[in-house]
Amino acid sequence: MHNGKLKKRLSLTDLIFIGFGAIFGSGWLFASSKVVSMAGPAGWMSWVIAGIAVILLGLVYAELGGAIPRAGGIVRYPVYSHGPLMGYLMGFATLVAYSSLCSIEVEAARQYASSWWPALSAGSTQSPTMLGWIVQVILLFIFFLLNFWSVGTFAKTNTVMTVLKFVVPTLTVIVLFVSMHRSNFTSHGFAPFGASGVETAISSGGVIFAYLGLQPIVAVASEAKRPQTSVPIALIVSVVLSTVVYVLLQVAFIGAIPPSQLTGGWAPILKAFSLPFRDVAMALGIVWLAVLIVFDAIVSPSGTANIFMNSSSRIVYGWAKNGTLFKIFAKVDEKTGIPRPALWLAFILSIFWTLPFPSWGTLIGVVSDALVLTYALAPISAYAFRKNAPHVPRPFHLRGLNVIGPIAFIIASLIVYWTGWGVDSWLLGSQLVMFVIYLLAKKWVPTAQVAFRQQIKSSWWLVFYYIAIIIVSYFGNFGGIGAIPGVWDQIFIAVIAVITYYWGGYTGLPEAILDEDPTEESA
Repeated sequence: MHNGKLKKRLSLTDLIFIGFGAIFGSGWLFASSKVVSMAGPAGWMSWVIAGIAVILLGLVYAELGGAIPRAGGIVRYPVYSHGPLMGYLMGFATLVAYSSLCSIEVEAARQYASSWWPALSAGSTQSPTMLGWIVQVILLFIFFLLNFWSVGTFAKTNTVMTVLKFVVPTLTVIVLFVSMHRSNFTSHGFAPFGASGVETAISSGGVIFAYLGLQPIVAVASEAKRPQTSVPIALIVSVVLSTVVYVLLQVAFIGAIPPSQLTGGWAPILKAFSLPFRDVAMALGIVWLAVLIVFDAIVSPSGTANIFMNSSSRIVYGWAKNGTLFKIFAKVDEKTGIPRPALWLAFILSIFWTLPFPSWGTLIGVVSDALVLTYALAPISAYAFRKNAPHVPRPFHLRGLNVIGPIAFIIASLIVYWTGWGVDSWLLGSQLVMFVIYLLAKKWVPTAQVAFRQQIKSSWWLVFYYIAIIIVSYFGNFGGIGAIPGVWDQIFIAVIAVITYYWGGYTGLPEAILDEDPTEESA
């Protein structure tokens, strides 16, 4: 059987819709109430800080995606810059994050749908009943089929869904601003939970989760018609547009809450407004808006799940192309240009993450941490490429990478730390276990292009980074024992990030191992 080629069918418009559609999923539907319960009216600042972080990372990915457009780029760039071991570690973390994202989005659609069909959820826990779980699996199967048929079918379906995503939130902002109560921003203090509340909301309130939709653009870069220009533009436009919309939504939600609901302060808002915008619309007596929001709440996460089903399969494909996952997952259907074995695995894993019936909020911490972790290494790969791949054409050459790169990595590292000891210990600990497994499997790992010794030499910085973050997290103030006073824990994280950034950049491969993939046609 001949291996097919990935088809170049995606336009700039398709990429922008993919980016905005991926970013604008269930986050806007749930995060607003979680954010104010953690940060109060200052919660809109969480969106601004996270937006800046993601824009900085987006600029880095704009250079990477334009210079080296590859399917599943997030797990292939580390291989090109630092060797197969890095791709193996990032492949595991990224697959965990992306396959579970599909599940989280259908969880969100089901939770909002339960306001019309109560049998889908088990009371106040918002966990699915058996019927609710079956509905989620059916949705996942539909998205699997949409991606199984062709890239064109996926893109057209996504465009329709994304238009609705933009219209309903915009209308919601306009209507809620009319009902604005300015006193809400000061009645219990602007930042009642302090700076730590704003920081915690970024990682645990669903803010950074809501933003992380850059990778679907990078994942399908080799299927774009003019990737060298369209990928950078799509990345930047989708992040900036999403930042503006998210901030407006958070401000509108804060101001629209009836003052009588704030007698107990901001902490109880999460329970009072579990479906934030639907509940605030009902509290204001705007029933038609509540109905429209529920309808969109079913469609928006579904559209995002459709996107991440697509990108998850490209992550599997990219991992297999690295040589550290079974080769069958690198096969592409000759007729459709779809990596179908990889898509099957993504579909099976997305079902797995719906067990044993968690709610939307249950998975947010782990997924956010995993996503930020995989995004955070992009600046280090970009820095290494400047040294070991200077000959590669860069249609988008990021000026100021020496400043933007370290800052982006520091902010990303802080977000990982803010997630807390419980999540950091599990996720980073599992990465260390995967590293040991790779060492024990020395006889079977790919060494044709990069010697095993060089792979280890180019990866010690990541081991240092994981161990250092775990230690500070344990002794720190975000779920740790609080032995480190004040802001010193965050200063330590910043120092660790700077050391890691330059260590990782300087110990990249002597020469990048860029491949010429026959399944990824040139532009």
